[in-house]
Amino acid sequence: MNMKKIRAAIIGYGNIGKFVVEAVEASPDFEVAGIVRRNPADKPAEIAHYEVVDSIKKLKDVQVAVLCTPTRSVEKHAKEILALGINTVDSFDIHGNIVELRRELDKAAKAANAVSVISAGWDPGSDSIVRALMEAILPKGITYTNFGPGMSMGHTVAVKAVEGVKAALSMTIPTGTGVHRRMVYIEVKEGHDFKKVAAAIKADDYFAHDETHVMQVECVDNLIDMGHGVNLVRKGVSGKTQNQRIEFNMSINNPALTAQVLVAVARASFKRQPGAYTMIELPVIDMIYGEKEALIRKLV
Repeated sequence: MNMKKIRAAIIGYGNIGKFVVEAVEASPDFEVAGIVRRNPADKPAEIAHYEVVDSIKKLKDVQVAVLCTPTRSVEKHAKEILALGINTVDSFDIHGNIVELRRELDKAAKAANAVSVISAGWDPGSDSIVRALMEAILPKGITYTNFGPGMSMGHTVAVKAVEGVKAALSMTIPTGTGVHRRMVYIEVKEGHDFKKVAAAIKADDYFAHDETHVMQVECVDNLIDMGHGVNLVRKGVSGKTQNQRIEFNMSINNPALTAQVLVAVARASFKRQPGAYTMIELPVIDMIYGEKEALIRKLV
């Protein structure tokens, strides 16, 4: 008997969107319902067989929308799509605004009898689950999250939005104990002053809290490598026993892992009551394809 697949629409076809299509294609319980982008006539060969439109309303039987849009437009897109009764998942990555976004989308999702899973990348996202587990088993202590070295997609998108920037790359360099240096490489549009552009980048909330260096280069593309990584360390106390230490390391292709996480939480969204959730609120088993008892037998 053929299994009825979850129909997913991909909203945006940039770095993450391309990998979301691949992740959906590789998932036995999903199928691509279509791709939404500003210019539907721009249809690369790899998606020529899919319906590409400029509005999700033009697609049929969409059950979940995977938002592959810039972080600062997530709330707008999510509210519009949730109002249609379609689940949404996103990789919103401004840590300080997550609680507020969850509150807003929770209202929108409940009003439409839908589910929204927010901040579902690898950080915030899968790393959030690791941090939560570390704190559960070492209730007292300190956790350090050290990113990189690698390309930060969220920071790079933020730089590209700055007036006068022609092309950009933002690299995250860990200096230890959760402190990071931002190395930003840009091409400047003709007629713009590099010093003014650099000052605007450093003033952006993405960069204002870290040591940031902005450098002008001839060709950003020659520098890009989408590899990234993270090192999570928690040193603390279990019960009354001191000096417990846990470490987690990961080396990844940034957009590919983000895409896979998005598809995993899209699967889990159908097992939640209406509302908005972060990844630490979802049972991990709901993110995995397979029969529950078989997964328990395999993983426990």
